[in-house]
Amino acid sequence: MKYHIVLSRAFDLESIAQNAQAGKSPCHVMWEASQILQAEIHQPGKHLPVQSDTLRALLMGNKEHWALARTLSQQLTEDSVVFCTGEDIGIPLASLCGANKKRPKTAVFIHNINRLRGRLALKLFQVQDKIDLFMTYTCASAEFLRDYLNLPESKIKLFLEQPTDITFFTPGKTSPTKTRPIIASAGLEQRDYRTLAAATQDLLDIEVKICIASPNAKATKRAFPLLAPKNMSCRHYDWQELVQLYRDADIVVIPLFENNYQAGLSTMYEALACRRPVIITKSPGIITELEKAGAIKTVPQGDAHSLHESITKLLHNPEKADNLAQRGYDLVLKHYNHKIYIDKFVEQISSL
Repeated sequence: MKYHIVLSRAFDLESIAQNAQAGKSPCHVMWEASQILQAEIHQPGKHLPVQSDTLRALLMGNKEHWALARTLSQQLTEDSVVFCTGEDIGIPLASLCGANKKRPKTAVFIHNINRLRGRLALKLFQVQDKIDLFMTYTCASAEFLRDYLNLPESKIKLFLEQPTDITFFTPGKTSPTKTRPIIASAGLEQRDYRTLAAATQDLLDIEVKICIASPNAKATKRAFPLLAPKNMSCRHYDWQELVQLYRDADIVVIPLFENNYQAGLSTMYEALACRRPVIITKSPGIITELEKAGAIKTVPQGDAHSLHESITKLLHNPEKADNLAQRGYDLVLKHYNHKIYIDKFVEQISSL
């Protein structure tokens, strides 16, 4: 069998691998997995879209995804095993390859499909018979796929392992220039920094530092306060600055809007890998499980008062904060890291 990995976004994977080896950035798990599987990696943006690609993109993905899928549908055979990193490329590929008599075995990672556009695409392109394995991080997504597409359990894989690079995100010393307690946060996907601002605006003896960068989302007006408090700063951090921000943080807070696909997990696991206490908006799934394990603290969505209380209690009880950080760190080392993720991923794709 010949293995293929199809990415939703284009990356300079060789440079990422070189930087990761030099300790300048985390690794890309798909590059690492491709080396084990001897898989060919395909990325959007290299193929010229046609009009039909643009029309199909109204329902799923973008025209570059469809152009790539159209090209691959003419190359892949029944001897191919294909993994797609998201539904934005996976549904186009499965739809077009599924029209072939001898289609490849196809696995797709599902991130955020339970919305109008996603539901329409699933029905219109009839991918339940064209995708051999639906992978997802969340029980809610797995249940939705099973019920909406009437899928057997054998076609759904709940993949709880996480791609957090624990050789890059590690505990370390705080910056010598740190003078006050720091509340840190990062990311843009479904973030509710207005609530964080409201919860911390009167804590004038602390700094709130936010890394406004995300591979999966853009900044929205509702995410940020109209006027940031004097103790809050927001900017882009490069990878090495980000890991130092986690190490400097007394608490990492991840405030989220309500969502059905568990946003914020990457930031949460990165902070836990740096052995920092985490407060995150409560939601079903792995966040609830980690709270039960005593690894994180959760607060209700949009509740600035509860968030304020949780922050001040941890700041005033460093022993409790340290115990929280240690439990989270232990779980990341044992269960939620890139080494286990790559092993499980390779095993799963090989089984196809």
